[in-house]
Amino acid sequence: MKSNIFKISILVVSLAFTAVSCSDDDDINTTPQGPDFSGTFVQQDQMGRPAVNTVFVSSGMKDNFNTTIPSNQNTMFQTMFENNLTGLSPAFANPGDQNALGQDAAAFTGLLATDVLNVSLDGTTTFFDGTNVLTGRALTDDVITVELLLIFGGEDFSENPGLSNDNVDANDKQFDSSFPYLASPW
Repeated sequence: MKSNIFKISILVVSLAFTAVSCSDDDDINTTPQGPDFSGTFVQQDQMGRPAVNTVFVSSGMKDNFNTTIPSNQNTMFQTMFENNLTGLSPAFANPGDQNALGQDAAAFTGLLATDVLNVSLDGTTTFFDGTNVLTGRALTDDVITVELLLIFGGEDFSENPGLSNDNVDANDKQFDSSFPYLASPW
């Protein structure tokens, strides 16, 4: 009995709140207002290159990495990235080992530690197409597989084949041909 009274009370309060918060005044100004940028904003996350932060930033340093401006990231995090890469990838097990970009562990992690997405304004825009590397990112680019190949694939992408592909070769929905291009959520 008490349970039913409680449910009815919640319903009455909800209906009263709804009635109080609604208005039938057609004279209210409904002109859209722009976003409010007043106040103090703090960066919480960044992901220029997906999975880089997830893989190479040690768990206790993720918040620090996410709030560090990119121009300071290489100095602050490159050594951590290199230590994590050489500990993780057999393709970089020996000093001087290189990936398909011709980069050793220090050069590669120096590139990755600055988490920005470069964009070519006058050339091909791609994460990697066999020739162009990190010149932007098209929606259809298989970013995670490219990153896995660069981390585990060695000099010619043939090393560690079990670690060099996420086996997700396409989006589950087709991209639209007009803005915003992404398929609507399922």
